[in-house]
Amino acid sequence: MDIRERILNAAAKVYSEVGFRGATTRRIAEEADVNEVTLFRQFGSKSALLHEAVHAAGLFNESPELPLEPGDPRADLLTWSLAHYADLVTKRPMIRTCLGECEEHPDILPPADTAARRSQGTLNAYLTTLQARGILRQDLDVAVATAMLTGILFADAMGRDILPALFQSDHETSIAAYVDLFLRAITAPESA
Repeated sequence: MDIRERILNAAAKVYSEVGFRGATTRRIAEEADVNEVTLFRQFGSKSALLHEAVHAAGLFNESPELPLEPGDPRADLLTWSLAHYADLVTKRPMIRTCLGECEEHPDILPPADTAARRSQGTLNAYLTTLQARGILRQDLDVAVATAMLTGILFADAMGRDILPALFQSDHETSIAAYVDLFLRAITAPESA
């Protein structure tokens, strides 16, 4: 691992633990095992370093896929939902920190082409295909349906550990129930 990558990994780790204010250049340098001056030579400023570190951490890069050719909608959506959820949980500390600091540091927010937006696009395209085949209600607003499923997955992934009383079953059982309820709401009556 080269020095730049080591610094970015250290900055992402420190930022997700303590936020912008707590992620001092001294603390990042110690975590990366480099001299503090090296940080400034490589990145110019703490803000530039943290911005690049958040984006390099993969927070906004990956997204699960749905098949281009739908098979069993329940199986496809359940597999996708579980993968999307797992990705959110893995990135939860960084997501929470970014959300908590987005007003004070809007430059930390993701660029237009992010995993969250690509995931929504993938789900949107899949649902549009199902709708064109008459499997989903014709009056369905696919964008709203997409927001509904991704929203509950996000809420569960971000809230399960801090509000456990809201979640009566394990995440896999809950996600299966979300998908089933989702499909009941959007499936055309003749396809149900």
